[in-house]
Amino acid sequence: MGTKGKEIVGVNVDELLKLLNKAYADEWLAYYQYWVGAKVAAGRMRGIIAGELKEHAEEELRHADMLVERMLQLGGKPLLTPEAILKETNCGYDAPEDPCTKKLLAQNIKGEQCAIATYKKLYDFVKGKDPITEKIILEILEDEVEHEEDLEAILDDMKTPVA
Repeated sequence: MGTKGKEIVGVNVDELLKLLNKAYADEWLAYYQYWVGAKVAAGRMRGIIAGELKEHAEEELRHADMLVERMLQLGGKPLLTPEAILKETNCGYDAPEDPCTKKLLAQNIKGEQCAIATYKKLYDFVKGKDPITEKIILEILEDEVEHEEDLEAILDDMKTPVA
């Protein structure tokens, strides 16, 4: 990172890198959970739900990329092994062992709620102290809130009887 770039970071960079790496672990696992869920989805509204899960997977992968770019700017490096990702995750991984669309939605809503809490914590850590990371985290947080809303709306639609 450049000299002036370092000067504007008003938080402990090592602690920030740890938080960013944990969020990065969550994004990789969320990506895979969404991606594989879209592949195995079965049941009511499968096509719609698989499409939504695929779209969310792509966004989670974009989030992982954003986090890596910022870690590299800060002089850090991303977690490099699947074992490290599983060890460092905040939100864990819920394998879609039951491919029922309602179960998949519930699992992914739980994941989004954890992501929202994670990014709120990260946002509070950098707010007013690191404008670059703050902007990145706010963008990701907005996406995670939208994901939760999307999934809850689909689940609500599934509860409505078909006329």
